[in-house]
Amino acid sequence: MASISASPRSVEEIFKDYTARRSALIRALTYDVDEFYSLCDPEKENLCLYGHPNESWEVTLPAEEVPPELPEPALGINFARDGMKRTDWLSLVAVHSDCWLLSVAFYFGARLNRNERKRLFSMINDLPTVFEVVTGRKPTKDKPNMDSGSKSKNSTKRSIDGQMRSNAKLLDESFGEDEDEHSETLCGSCGGNYNADEFWIGCDICERWFHGKCVKITPARAESIKQYKCPSCSTKRGKQ
Repeated sequence: MASISASPRSVEEIFKDYTARRSALIRALTYDVDEFYSLCDPEKENLCLYGHPNESWEVTLPAEEVPPELPEPALGINFARDGMKRTDWLSLVAVHSDCWLLSVAFYFGARLNRNERKRLFSMINDLPTVFEVVTGRKPTKDKPNMDSGSKSKNSTKRSIDGQMRSNAKLLDESFGEDEDEHSETLCGSCGGNYNADEFWIGCDICERWFHGKCVKITPARAESIKQYKCPSCSTKRGKQ
């Protein structure tokens, strides 16, 4: 069932709860997708996908109490697993997950006033949906290294100090002058927006960008990487 510790009351507290649950669901449907897929056995009873405030996710039975303590996510997601293409099924779960996240946020926000609810939704709406992250769709612009035909995934880019570096680098080193233009760049792991104050690294295979902290790569380690492969691409290559 959906977990709740101390009920968030302010707009900021509710948004923090929302982003934590969202991060958990994104991880379940991307980096932990094989584990998530195996847990959704159609032979089991009605199962739900939960995202918890501590950023963990869980596939389990729905709450037994009626009414539940919090709104419940879509019931029986496991039943449709084998009757659809895997990507279509994951997209469907992602859409239902977005609906559940909004319902939980506005359950907490029911006591907010009109302006506070409007601000809460605006903060939520600034983030890409789970569906957009899972399917790779972007709200506006595409990846920053795709905005020019001369910037392919195998090309090298000149940094501020004039040295040639590969894709494994700080995103803001090569795009610092165009920060506004690339503000819609999304982390392939958590779905968060680009921030010039954070270390980012680009995958040379799929060309997605990631927070260094999300893929456990430090700036020092990135300097020694000739070709960076994100966890997803590394897993795919290993299975081939």
